[in-house]
Amino acid sequence: MSVPVFLSFAARRLILPCPTARLFCCQVMAPRSITGGNMSSKRKMDHLERTASNARQNAVYPAEVCGIINESETVKRLRIAVHPDFSFKAGQWVDFFIPGVEKVGGFSMCSSPGLLQREGVIDLAVKYTQHPPAHWVHTMCTVGSKVDMRVGGDFFFDPSPSDPAVDLLLVAGGVGINPLYSILLHTADLLRLNHASGGRDYNIGSAHLFFSAKNTHELLFKDSITEVCREFPDKFSCNFHITQRSTDVDPHPQSSMNHGRITEAELRARVHPQRTLCYLCGPPPMIEAISKTLMDLGLPKDRIVFEQWW
Repeated sequence: MSVPVFLSFAARRLILPCPTARLFCCQVMAPRSITGGNMSSKRKMDHLERTASNARQNAVYPAEVCGIINESETVKRLRIAVHPDFSFKAGQWVDFFIPGVEKVGGFSMCSSPGLLQREGVIDLAVKYTQHPPAHWVHTMCTVGSKVDMRVGGDFFFDPSPSDPAVDLLLVAGGVGINPLYSILLHTADLLRLNHASGGRDYNIGSAHLFFSAKNTHELLFKDSITEVCREFPDKFSCNFHITQRSTDVDPHPQSSMNHGRITEAELRARVHPQRTLCYLCGPPPMIEAISKTLMDLGLPKDRIVFEQWW
């Protein structure tokens, strides 16, 4: 599908490694809250149809793939050089237009706005499927491939300095980690900015991540998440969950590694009805189950924000 290009591409020199971002711009957070029980009814819709009611930027920006790594056996991470006017909020996604591919992809950023501001790049982690955009990423995409992108989504964390502190509860299933990883990195950036300025520009509470995947290989960004938690031990914590028993052995087992699904008792320990703001991203059945449990624990539904993948 061809799409209009409103601004010309400005080539940049790219750096393949993914350092933690440090600088960013923030506005008021505007989450999408749970609206009802028909989540699974949209499961087979295409991305543009599923997200028709979501906010989108007007401009479609040209971009170029400048790095590709295998994040796991089924997930490729793309580093993409973008137009100077491209911007996004931690947690948002892009409409992903590929020349010669009719279907439009929808992929969440898995990098922070700070990386974009410093280096002019974003990261996308795409799981292999037969859906044409994901299939193209895994079978045809190369360094130098040209694409077009438009930012959208009502699922983001973007506080201003005047906002009161909240305790973030991040719950991810599989590749649903992508927008939550972006939010985690962005929150770490806010803490670093406070430290660098010598003040407390942003009111940052705690952040706890529950990350569930079928095996250790699908725990994307595990080492990086662990490093961030170690950097801010008084602010960040994480529990990894493996849902399928296998012969896989984690060569660096962490005390936070658990077998089985996330339990009600674990969630109860992290929920405070007045302070907790929960972001969920994963398969619809997981979103439905976790959100119900959280509301049963007293967390108001307007403090539960979800993004689901199909």
